[in-house]
Amino acid sequence: MVRAERKGVLFDSFIEGEIVAIGWSEIGDFTASPNLERMFAACQRAFPENTDFTNKIAAGQVYRFITEVAEGDHVVSYDPSRRVYAVGMITGSASYRIGHLADGEHSWPNVRPVKWIDEVKRDDLSQPARNTLGSLLTLFQLKPSVESEILSRLKGTPVPSEPADDDPEAAGTEIDMEERSIEFISDMVARLSPNQMEEFVAGLLRAMGYATRISPPGPDRGEDIRATPDALGLQDPRIIVEVKHRAGAIGAPDLRGFLGGRHSNDKGLYVSTGGFTKDARYEAARANIPLQLLTLEDLVELVVQYYDRLDVETRAMVPLKRIYWPIL
Repeated sequence: MVRAERKGVLFDSFIEGEIVAIGWSEIGDFTASPNLERMFAACQRAFPENTDFTNKIAAGQVYRFITEVAEGDHVVSYDPSRRVYAVGMITGSASYRIGHLADGEHSWPNVRPVKWIDEVKRDDLSQPARNTLGSLLTLFQLKPSVESEILSRLKGTPVPSEPADDDPEAAGTEIDMEERSIEFISDMVARLSPNQMEEFVAGLLRAMGYATRISPPGPDRGEDIRATPDALGLQDPRIIVEVKHRAGAIGAPDLRGFLGGRHSNDKGLYVSTGGFTKDARYEAARANIPLQLLTLEDLVELVVQYYDRLDVETRAMVPLKRIYWPIL
């Protein structure tokens, strides 16, 4: 597993460039002569604020990416906006590309070439497999049983009868546990029906201080929910909400259709649990009214932020329990 960074920001670059990549550019190029002790020392120099434990993990990630990942290995990476795992095969050795995939603040110069094969939906995998794949680690080895399940789904053959147990390598830090819990909440929200999703989004808006009205069943003309500061719907801002709960990404034509029915004083909110295409995001950026796009991941982040304010009915759809983690 090579994670495409938080929120999958590198996923499209991985697919389009036929690569996987990891960062830690600050320690320099070790592809020609990888040495774990020297990598650890380089991490200590580059990140003096980190603990030795954290720097050892960083050095180990780069070392494994260069030395243990082999040509012919299967590799997966995750797109959280569409809830799919891309599956491919490593086709060459590691290289170091200065300034590669740089965003002005970070870069991901350690690169392996990949031949991408196809995608597997997260929702089609067993719960134990999803548990293992939920780790925040940039790079980790999948158990053979998890790899077998992914490849079985890819080929359309029956899933092995012995699903994978959770992988202890994939667990760890407080941040890791938090990220895994976010993914599990995403699984719960994704299982809601389309009607439940509209109710859930309306409940979240109420928790944020809005009064809501859900459109009755039937043609809604691009208005599933109307949210306003007052119960009568007379005060601004008037937020018109469209909720699409389906696997496919929303494209530009859908956005244009939604925007075509809006008034000049409307605010738009488009929720798509299947994500948005690049053209759709471009259409939203040039919209003639303020328009906010929310993916499933964005929605879950708001759920965590406002969960204590949700009403009983909305909480019942996604029941959660607060836990406490010791500060070490």
